[in-house]
Amino acid sequence: MARLAIQTYFRNLKDPRRAPRHHLLDIIGIAICAVISGANDWQQIATFARQRRAWLQRFFALANGVPCHDTLERVFERINPRAFAAAFGQWMQALAEGVGIRQIAIDGKTLRRSGSPSRGLGPLHLVSAWATDNHLALGQTAVASKSNEITAIPALLSLLDLHGALVSIDAMGCQKAIAQKIIDGGGDYVLTVKNNQEHLLADMQQSFQDACENDFAGVEHDTYETQERGHGRDEYRCYTVLHWSGGLRKAAEWAGLTTIGMCYSQRTVGEKISEETRYFIGSKIASARSYGKALRNHWGIENGLHWQLDVTFREDSNREQGRNGAANLALVRKLALTLLKRHSSKQSIACKRLHAALDVDFLQEVVQESANF
Repeated sequence: MARLAIQTYFRNLKDPRRAPRHHLLDIIGIAICAVISGANDWQQIATFARQRRAWLQRFFALANGVPCHDTLERVFERINPRAFAAAFGQWMQALAEGVGIRQIAIDGKTLRRSGSPSRGLGPLHLVSAWATDNHLALGQTAVASKSNEITAIPALLSLLDLHGALVSIDAMGCQKAIAQKIIDGGGDYVLTVKNNQEHLLADMQQSFQDACENDFAGVEHDTYETQERGHGRDEYRCYTVLHWSGGLRKAAEWAGLTTIGMCYSQRTVGEKISEETRYFIGSKIASARSYGKALRNHWGIENGLHWQLDVTFREDSNREQGRNGAANLALVRKLALTLLKRHSSKQSIACKRLHAALDVDFLQEVVQESANF
C-alpha cells in the first residue's frame, strides 16, 4: 500500500473512540483529500469518499468501507483540536525546512454560520498564524467562549517555532505577556499600538513630537517612503522608526523593546484626501523599510488566507456547530489551501480544486508531491 504524507504527520494522533469501525487516519485522510477536491461539508466529504473509494484504497485500509457523513462529523467533533493543530503544525514546519520562516502574521477570523442561538452558541472565532513569505498556514487556536484573542494568542504561539521569525499582530495582541512569550520563543515582534495600553500611545506620540522638534538630535532613527498608484487612487506612506524607548513610562515592562514606529499615510481618490497615522512597537533593530514591509506583509493573511477560505472554500457558509468539529474542519481547509498553493500549477485555487476532483493523479500530486514527501 502506498503512503501519503497524511499518514506520517497524523499517525501519533490519539483516537478518541473505544471501538472504531474506521481507522482514524482513514477518516482524516479522506477528509483532507475531499476538501482539496472541492468538498465543503461532511455530506460532500462522504460523497467524495464513495465515488473515489477505489483510489482511496490505494492509500487507506478502508476495512469497513468508507465512513458516512454522520461518522465523519462525530469523529471530528471528538478529536482534540489542540492535538490536531500540533500534528498539522509539524507538517507545515516540515514544508518550511530549508527555506525558513521570516515573518508570521497572526490574526483572527469568525466562522459566521457556526453559531446556534437556540443552543446559546455564538459563532466560533479562530486565531490563525500565517507565514507571509512562504504562504503557509502554520496553525490555529479557538477563542474560548466569553473570552477574546488576548487569551488565544499565547496558546497559538505555544504551537509555533518562533526562532528567527518576526511575529506581527494587530492592536489586540499588543500585550506585555504576548511580547514576552515571543521573545522567550526566540522570535521578534512588531505590534500595532492603539489605546488599549495605558500611556503607551500617548508616550509614543510625545516621543515623536519631541524628536521632530529637536531634529532627531541624539536619537537613532530612520525613514522610508512609498508612493503607489492604481485602482483610481494614490497612496503615500511614510514610515519613521526611533530605536529608542526612553520616552515610554513603562518601557522596561515590554520584553526586548528596541523600537517605536509611526506610519503616516495619505490616500487620494479623485478630489477626496484622507489621512491616517498609526503607531507600532518592535523588538528588532531594523530599518524603517524593513518595518514598513513587515506591516504591509502582515495583511497578506487577509488576502492569502481569510479571503480564500471565504470565497473558494465557502467557510462562512458552513453550518458546523460542534466546537471541536468546526475548529478541526477549519484546519483541514487551511491544510488543503496550503497544499493547493504549493502545487506548481498556475491555475487558480478554485480551478485546482476542480482539477483534483476530476483527476486523481493531480490530487495525488497535490497531497504528496507538493508536500515534498
